[in-house]
Amino acid sequence: MSADKMETTAGVSNGAGPVYDETEDTLSPEDLSEMLAAGTKEIHEKAENTQFVKDFLRGRIRKELFKLGAVALYHTYTAMEEEIERNKDHPHFAPLYFPAELHRHEALARDLQYFYGPEWQSKATCSQATQCYVDRIHQVGQEDPVLLVAHAYTRYMGDLSGGQVLKKVAQRAMKLPPTGEGLEFYQFDAIHSAKAFKQLYRSRMNELDLDMETKKRLVDEAVKAFLFNMEVFEELEEIGKTIQEDVLDAGMPVHGAMGGDISKCPYYAAKTAASGGTAYFGQLAMAVLRHPTGQVLFATWFAALAGLAAWYLM
Repeated sequence: MSADKMETTAGVSNGAGPVYDETEDTLSPEDLSEMLAAGTKEIHEKAENTQFVKDFLRGRIRKELFKLGAVALYHTYTAMEEEIERNKDHPHFAPLYFPAELHRHEALARDLQYFYGPEWQSKATCSQATQCYVDRIHQVGQEDPVLLVAHAYTRYMGDLSGGQVLKKVAQRAMKLPPTGEGLEFYQFDAIHSAKAFKQLYRSRMNELDLDMETKKRLVDEAVKAFLFNMEVFEELEEIGKTIQEDVLDAGMPVHGAMGGDISKCPYYAAKTAASGGTAYFGQLAMAVLRHPTGQVLFATWFAALAGLAAWYLM
């Protein structure tokens, strides 16, 4: 990493040295971050197109399902962060150890206490699909710790990229307090610039001393992580069929609700923006303003566009 891309007065650090500003690195296709992005692109798009995720992005949220999703996340992050703590000094993970900035299980515990009350732990049962995910994380942490990098990348980078948008959708749909109760999972108080932090994290990943075979194994493990997440989504969809509850609606249309015209989708417009396209302002405005709720939410979504674009392209 060149000296002109480092700064020591502001930003983020895990205590191991200077911090990273928002200058872009020059990346190679053989860099781990690039291999992970390319290798998970197809499965990432499939995950985004599960019904549970599409409904969430529309803002069509069943509160009981949202709570069960938070339970699944709690068990997932508890397992992952237990294994991260176990392996925090491992040479292939130590540079990515950012507990103050990234760890989520305590925030999720507070969210569950908000939703379920003081006895939340007795109600936060680990589901079958989540248990499979948890078991794999523990297996990796105990038998092949380098693969923890794939699980941390899949979860934390996605949370940082799209979390603020999802937080606003959930907050509005479920009429949660503006002070953030029930949504602390999405709040990274120790990170002041998500973009700068993600660049730091990817840079640290790219500097790990890994051979090509290990990088390929990490890509395969990241694909598995997405599959585990999809299995949790599908499980939640099945549970949703048994819940008699009004759908809380405060979202935006996504691809499938636009008659197949992807150019009307705000995510497509965001992607065009990130690629340097000049027409994305019109595409975004048309996508949002076609929907009545979107007329109210336009300012909020537009402010979140940069983060949303990064999430779409991660």
